[in-house]
Amino acid sequence: MENQATMSDFDSILASRGVTRRSFMKLCAGIAAAAGLSQLAVPRVAQALEESVIGATSGNLYPVIWIEGASCTGCTESFAQVETPDVASVVLDMISLNYSETLSAAAGHSMEEAKAQTIAAGNYILIYEGAVLEAFDGNALRVAGETGITALVEAAESANAVVAVGSCAVNGGWMAAAPNPAQALGVQQYLKKVGVATPVVNVPGCPVNPEWVMSVLVDVVVMKDMDLLVNRLNEFNMPGDLFNQTIHDNCERRGHFENGEFVYEFGSKEEALGYCLYPLGCRGPQTKANCGVTLWNNRRSWCVQAGTPCIGCCEANPNDPGHNWVEVNTPFYKRHRDLRIGDWMVQPGTIALIITGVVAGALVVHGFGMKITGRMDGGADFEKVRGWDAKHPDKSIGKYDAETKNDTDDSEGGQA
Repeated sequence: MENQATMSDFDSILASRGVTRRSFMKLCAGIAAAAGLSQLAVPRVAQALEESVIGATSGNLYPVIWIEGASCTGCTESFAQVETPDVASVVLDMISLNYSETLSAAAGHSMEEAKAQTIAAGNYILIYEGAVLEAFDGNALRVAGETGITALVEAAESANAVVAVGSCAVNGGWMAAAPNPAQALGVQQYLKKVGVATPVVNVPGCPVNPEWVMSVLVDVVVMKDMDLLVNRLNEFNMPGDLFNQTIHDNCERRGHFENGEFVYEFGSKEEALGYCLYPLGCRGPQTKANCGVTLWNNRRSWCVQAGTPCIGCCEANPNDPGHNWVEVNTPFYKRHRDLRIGDWMVQPGTIALIITGVVAGALVVHGFGMKITGRMDGGADFEKVRGWDAKHPDKSIGKYDAETKNDTDDSEGGQA
């Protein structure tokens, strides 16, 4: 009877938000698949979610601290744009955003006090947005009188998990692009450097897709099993189901790529036909993310469908700030990245043209030299007997006149 009452209460919550039971069960199936569970686990996921949301109505919310590092708050904006009524809004009922510089109504001392109390109580998730700045002993970024790196370490040490949201948090993002004066890097690399062992989940993107963040929160909050989440991660601590395949693998224009049908100029007939954007600098073949599956703006569209090449904003190696999506992929509408030679930036194609010109010039000079020495006028002497034939007379290739010793076998190329 108690379970039936709980289910009835939960169904009422769903109905009040315009969400059907069927849509909710689809969400549970997706969560089970993302966590590496069989479909037999779907009812268990549904029960866990129901109990979490019902518990939330009585104040049993899962605490979340959202800290801004060096960021533009674009990932916060992306996450806040999850539409209602929506299944994701039901999941949001499970968390209490105890601290957020951008979204919290409070400000100043009361906000910092709320963060301190949450850290002291423990059992929370830390979401970190933006790059970590090490320059000037961490004073490149200060919030509420303390350095950004101090705020990160204090919050990360007691958290159940740290979710690095957006490419800036994963490896410094555009902040880490050369010359990187603020010494920007990612959350995982910095925490490892200072000895904080809290698990880090990297969710790249500029901005991050809100559904990716929801997926991670569900794993931690609903399943209450960090092992499931950790087992879901790849070698870069990114959810493998989201970031193990390239954009190219799931691109709707993939067929045109296979057929050799490309767009070479914006505004062309080929663009109108929806051909592949690879020649215009699309980074889909090298960028790992499932944008073409999850889509954006509440599953309405995504970059390539909207007609622009993928710029690879999910490229972020958490172990290397230099491998950030800006430095690796710019200029975006060219096929190759710039090569850096000191302070000089140059395209590989330009280098190839220069080398081709040098080789062509050398051949011209060589031709003039041949002309001057007379080797092009037939005046130069050639050996009468091939070197091989002279050393191996019993295996001679050429046929020679007995008196002149000249090669008479035209089929072998004339004189040696």
